[in-house]
Amino acid sequence: MKVLEAIKSGSKLLKEKNVHTYILDSELLLSKSLNKSREEILINLEQNINKRALTDFNKYLIRRSKREPIAYLLGEKEFWSKKFFVNKDTLIPRPETELLVEKIVTFFKKKRITILDIGTGTGCIILSLLSELKNSTGTAVDISSKAIMVAKKNAYKFKLSDRIKFLNKPFKDLYGKHFDLIVSNPPYINRIKIKNLSDDIKKYEPRMALDGGNDGLDLIKKVIYKSKEILKINGTLALEIGNEQINKVSKLLLDNKFRIKWVIKDYRNNVRCVFAERR
Repeated sequence: MKVLEAIKSGSKLLKEKNVHTYILDSELLLSKSLNKSREEILINLEQNINKRALTDFNKYLIRRSKREPIAYLLGEKEFWSKKFFVNKDTLIPRPETELLVEKIVTFFKKKRITILDIGTGTGCIILSLLSELKNSTGTAVDISSKAIMVAKKNAYKFKLSDRIKFLNKPFKDLYGKHFDLIVSNPPYINRIKIKNLSDDIKKYEPRMALDGGNDGLDLIKKVIYKSKEILKINGTLALEIGNEQINKVSKLLLDNKFRIKWVIKDYRNNVRCVFAERR
C-alpha cells in the first residue's frame, strides 16, 4: 500500500466514527507509524509502506476511532512552540493555557523571580515560563508521582532541570517557602458536568486533573487559601479558571486580601485567566 492510499483509508475509517479531524489524524498517525514527519510523508505520497508500519498504523486507527486522544497516541503535544511529552497520567496541554504563559512572560520578562506551579502535570506552564525567564527558578508540585515523572522528563528534554525542583506531595504541605509568582491550572470542572465532556476527555484524561468538586471551585479555593501563606507580599497569583467562574473567584480573591490585576479572555470570549496581587 502507498502513503496516499493509507491516508485515504485511514481518513475514511475515522470519518465513519465521527472523528472530526479525520484527515489530519490519519496523516499524523501514519507519520508516527513510519517514524517520519508529516511533511515528509506528504511530499512522498507514492512511497510504499512496509508491512510492520501498516500494522502499527491500523492499531493506532482503531485506538483513535475509540476516541483515544491523538496526543496520547503520538506521545506528545505542542505547547509554546515546544513538543511536550504527554501520556495518560497527565492532562493534555491546551492552547488557552498559553494565554496565561504569555501574560506572565510579558510582565516578568526582565525580572528574576521564584515561581511555584501547583498541579504541574506535564510541566508545560512552568517549563515554558523558565524557558523565557532566563534568570528565574521554579518549583513544581503535583500529587501524582506519575505526572511528576512526565514533568521531569520534559525538564530534561528542554535542558531546564538545573533551574527547577519537583515535589511529589499535596501543595497544602508546603511550608517555609515564599514565592514571587504562584501559577496554577487546577481542576475546575463541576463534577456533575464531567459526564457532558467529549469522550476524548472524560474517558481518557485523568479525572483528578478535571474534577473541581461540586461547584468546580474546590481546588481553586484551596490554591487561594494556601497562596495567602506562601506568596510574598505584592506577589502574583495567576490562575486558569472555568467558564462563568470569574465572579465567584473574584470574591474569593478579594475576601482573602488579594487585589485583581488583570483578567484574560480566551478565544471564545470567556474569562479564562485571572491575575491577582497579594496585599
